[in-house]
Amino acid sequence: MTCAEAVAASTVLRDVHGVVSFMAGIRGTVLRLGEPGYDEARKVWNGMIDRRPALIVRCSGAADVIACVNFARDTGLPLAVRAGGHSVAGSAVCDDALVVDLSAMKGIEVDPESRTVRAQPGLLWGELDRETQAFGLATTGGIVTHTGIAGLTLGGGIGWLMRKHGLTCDNLRAAGVVNADGRFMHASERENADLLWGLRGGGGNFGIVTAFEYRLHPLGPQVLAGVILHPAERASQVLRFYRDYVAAAPAELGTIVNLRRAPPAPYLPSELHGRAVVIIAVCYAGPIKDGERILAPLRRFAEPLVDLIKPTPYTAHQGMFDASVPHGLRYYWKSHYLGPLGDAAIDTLIAHAWQASSPSSYTILFHLGGAIRRVDGAATAFEDRSAEHALNINAVWTDAQETERHVGWARDFWEAMNPVSTGGVYVNFLGDEGHLRVRDAYGLEKYRRLTVLKTKYDPTNLFQLNQNIRPASERA
Repeated sequence: MTCAEAVAASTVLRDVHGVVSFMAGIRGTVLRLGEPGYDEARKVWNGMIDRRPALIVRCSGAADVIACVNFARDTGLPLAVRAGGHSVAGSAVCDDALVVDLSAMKGIEVDPESRTVRAQPGLLWGELDRETQAFGLATTGGIVTHTGIAGLTLGGGIGWLMRKHGLTCDNLRAAGVVNADGRFMHASERENADLLWGLRGGGGNFGIVTAFEYRLHPLGPQVLAGVILHPAERASQVLRFYRDYVAAAPAELGTIVNLRRAPPAPYLPSELHGRAVVIIAVCYAGPIKDGERILAPLRRFAEPLVDLIKPTPYTAHQGMFDASVPHGLRYYWKSHYLGPLGDAAIDTLIAHAWQASSPSSYTILFHLGGAIRRVDGAATAFEDRSAEHALNINAVWTDAQETERHVGWARDFWEAMNPVSTGGVYVNFLGDEGHLRVRDAYGLEKYRRLTVLKTKYDPTNLFQLNQNIRPASERA
């Protein structure tokens, strides 16, 4: 059921007695249209999303989540799940739906002896990193601190540490889940292992996760990290050098390439603001002295405009991109997986990246490989582990009247990159692109396995407001 189709379900709320009874059983906060706090609660990161749920329930714990699942299932009210609210597709809210808002559930406990952390789904990555770094520990997290841990983990989880320690989902040891029957389940490699397999990349299709348990790794508090900027006029030689450089890079080195006009970020010299640049951002997840040796060729190449790589607190580096992607702007994404950057791919990137119709738009390349590739491809729902890069084309703007122009740039760019794509797409980079693109994110064989799992745990597709895996009955 889409948000548009959900309007008919609003008749459920005419059963005043049933709604009042449901609300009385909630320990958290229930918000309805017109009530104080409702308009703020329905906002998500992507300013393009403007939806009005029937009820927003800010849950205080698993009991509230169970009550919401039971109420939605029994009444037929569409169910949306919000944690960080950072999905570009905006599926955390839906017109005339019940929104299960997990943002107040921020419990966290670090066990430094076992190097694990147990965290509730309302946490953002900046909040989790703050706790784990107090013990000199970290796990792979997002590159923006106001991203929620839940959605990133369930979709796979790419970040600075992925080449050294794997994706976020590879570090997920266990989870507490409320399923479509309203039952609480524990998923681990010893208990409901098939469910854990699905949670490692399969999104929110199998239940609502109320607790995540992650493996942690020694890191920081200082890492060698930062950015190097080159002028866009030199992009051809910079990207070709970068291609050869990362081909031999150790797993400890995480790199991201950003093609854009330099943002007015406080860490960049003001004279560079607005200039078309190639930004190479790095984070070395190992001894700083080793990192200085590894990064020396990159730092010496072609006299960059600025070199801001230095020993930096890991938590500060994690927040480096925050100011460039604030809440409330309008965002539209298109994405591909790529192999090594061949000349055709580089030429196409250069031809389109700086033609962006908004100065806030950007094109970002995540270097994959390393520990990601060492995990058996069948071991998790995440796909594909053979890709060399994840490309994300980000149109970013403010004026709703200019939507067609900015979306058109991203789509045209994406189409131009099709011939050099390896096929497939990182599911967390998908917008509202339809069922076939969801299938592309997993590949046919893995999608079939996910369909079996969906049919087992959610045969009526209660959890459908997401990058949806259809159960067997709907596929038929």
